[in-house]
Amino acid sequence: MSYSTQQIRNVALAGHPGAGKTTLFEALLHAGGALQVAGTIERGTTVSDHDPIEKTRGHSIDTAIASTDHGGMHVNLIDTPGYPEFRGPALSAFSAVETALIVVDADTGVAHGTRRLMERARERGLCRAIVINKIDNESADAAGVLAALREEFGAEVLPLNLPAQGGKAVIDCFWQSTGDSDLGAVADWHQKIIDQVVEVNETAMAHYLDLGEGGLSGDELHDAFEQCLREGHLVPVCFASARTGVGVKELLDVAERLFPNPAEANPPPFVKSNGSGTQPIEAVPDPRAHVIADVFKIVNDPFVGKLGIFRVYQGTLKKDTQLFVDDGKKPFKVGHLFKLKGKDHVEVDQAIPGDIAAVAKVDDLHFDAVLHDSHDEDHIHLAPVSFPKPMFGLAIEAASKGQEQKLSIALQKLAEEDPAFVVEHQPELNETVIRGLSDLHLRVMLERLKERHGVEVKTRPPRIAYRETIGARAEGHHRHKKQTGGAGQFGEVSLRIEPLPRGSGFEFVDEVKGGTIPGQFLPAVEKGVRQVLGSGAVAGYPLQDIRVVVHDGKHHAVDSKEVAFVAAGKKAFLDAIAKARPQVLEPVVDLEVTVPETQVGDITGSLAGKRARINGTDAARGEIVVKAQVPLAELEGYAAELKSMTAGQGRYRLDFSHYEPVPPGVQQKLVEAYKPRHEDD
Repeated sequence: MSYSTQQIRNVALAGHPGAGKTTLFEALLHAGGALQVAGTIERGTTVSDHDPIEKTRGHSIDTAIASTDHGGMHVNLIDTPGYPEFRGPALSAFSAVETALIVVDADTGVAHGTRRLMERARERGLCRAIVINKIDNESADAAGVLAALREEFGAEVLPLNLPAQGGKAVIDCFWQSTGDSDLGAVADWHQKIIDQVVEVNETAMAHYLDLGEGGLSGDELHDAFEQCLREGHLVPVCFASARTGVGVKELLDVAERLFPNPAEANPPPFVKSNGSGTQPIEAVPDPRAHVIADVFKIVNDPFVGKLGIFRVYQGTLKKDTQLFVDDGKKPFKVGHLFKLKGKDHVEVDQAIPGDIAAVAKVDDLHFDAVLHDSHDEDHIHLAPVSFPKPMFGLAIEAASKGQEQKLSIALQKLAEEDPAFVVEHQPELNETVIRGLSDLHLRVMLERLKERHGVEVKTRPPRIAYRETIGARAEGHHRHKKQTGGAGQFGEVSLRIEPLPRGSGFEFVDEVKGGTIPGQFLPAVEKGVRQVLGSGAVAGYPLQDIRVVVHDGKHHAVDSKEVAFVAAGKKAFLDAIAKARPQVLEPVVDLEVTVPETQVGDITGSLAGKRARINGTDAARGEIVVKAQVPLAELEGYAAELKSMTAGQGRYRLDFSHYEPVPPGVQQKLVEAYKPRHEDD
């Protein structure tokens, strides 16, 4: 069907693992006529979980997109993973929709993931709605779950319909006010939601007070309802059983009649950069305006190449349109334009404001790229989504030689697809480290490396980026002298080293007087010193926070050469370090651990055993944030430890703070493990 922006609804299904998002996704597509038969997770036939790894594991690990038409409405649905390990793709979907539909299990109720996703949707300015799924289960507690939701998120959580006949049907309580349900009289809930809706709209409130509910027009109710959604004054609840189809058709009706279209929701947070900073701009859903679209997902498809999936915010994007990527000067031509149905791509002629579509084989595309058709829209970007910081790391290398380039390309493709998966190359440690949100997250990425890209790898825990420094001033001296029958080598250097404040880096100072070391050889002395800076002196780690002052030396008119002063500078520096109380420094991080109030004691006790300094605690919505400074080396395996201690409800974030000396026992072990490879004189 052809449709306008006002007929589009963009909805992301999110929620905790096992709530039934994928089954509901299938049921909605089936109810809307996009599927003749709804697939099942057990048979591996769902539109959403089409990846072989998803089928094997039995749960979503990536977002899936499909659309259906219903009652003159075009609904773009995004199914998101429930496990927090795959929160990156889930949160990226929030930048493409107006409504976040949070799915809650009628058996298990409000989970930690429910709270986090509700908060993330609120931060993004999305309209939020809740589906209580599995209402027909024998152990379902629809009344208890609704009460828990209202206690957790406030009185603005109110049902639009109610379960009836023991979960075998649902009955509307917004548009009608009579009847009985499993949760009591429809009239009682109807009155609560009408009172909540008219409260924020002056026109609706005036008519309601003057004429009663019968004086409210359908348009007034609709406008007041959407104002409530935009302002967070209402979080509507619907009941359903995705497995049997109960409430699914009614949910589509709610989306058609009450969910906002792209022109009605809170405006997308676009900003434009200029020389003095950034300023907000408005992307108007006008099909005749310049094109502005945002890429919220990248897929590296083995058949069609790189696929950039985007949401159109302004203008009409058609085949053969010339588009710029970000601030690029060279446009690309849209050869093919696709709508998605899981893994399938359906070619279309155009994408209008509010729609979700994709283009293929454009190498410059990347996550969060802005597509536009005029340089008037240069320097525009969408306010970035705040992703959880990847904390879990593995050092990785190709299992066989000759695969290094293939591994590098494969890792780049995986990082393009998941904004919470990061690849770091650490030159000083000569290792590549992949970072994700958990051990499970990285295991899935390693599976994809093997299955999709045919790369076998070896992994190990990443090395800690220790540093070395000194604790006192000291003098160093070395004479380099070689005679091999012809021209010899001669260079002599005397220098002094001094500790600098932490974080100062390195200083090289020339205080040579009288030409004892000719000026042309001083760069060679510094080169020798810097060789030690990079490779370390006592434990093999880079040196920092040192001033080196070269103040004397000798040279020979014939035998002095650059190589001689490189060697003399290096050995004089090593001689001085040995006398200057060398120290090994370790990275210390600022750690914030968020846990339920009941588990604060366990967390602080655990951190005390990790040489942590507890800096205090903050309370936040029934949770406690424990703030501490901890040596990074003590946090190996902390993600799994925290998950075990808190039954998966704890989370943490860390940022580098500073370096400080390791305890003597740790330094001794690091020094003993180091096998120096200094060249012989």
